[in-house]
Amino acid sequence: MTYDTKNIFAKILRGEIPCQKIDEDEHTLSFADINPQAPVHILVIPKGAYCDWADFAANASAVEMAAFTKAIHRVAKLTGISKTGYRVISNTGLDSHQEVPHLHMHVLGGAPVGPLVLAKSQL
Repeated sequence: MTYDTKNIFAKILRGEIPCQKIDEDEHTLSFADINPQAPVHILVIPKGAYCDWADFAANASAVEMAAFTKAIHRVAKLTGISKTGYRVISNTGLDSHQEVPHLHMHVLGGAPVGPLVLAKSQL
């Protein structure tokens, strides 16, 4: 997959589209999801041009990887969900329904988030 510089997260990083910023550092940006699936639903993205988790794992520097991991923890603390529990989800590729071709982690909490996956009978 080739990185698309016109994706919505690239536009947010360039300041072309506003976001409700929760946290930012040199390597990451975290903001509220515009279509929340839980009381707390934050997106954490790297500032580098990575299509998905596989691209990031293969090409990001150790500093970027550490910053990304720490950003996820920071938003959980900032929003208070680190006290009760939260889920971190990354969708990679078509079968996972990845909608934006820029690596992003969904950090969800604030209430029970339900089962991890649907039963085979529900697919």
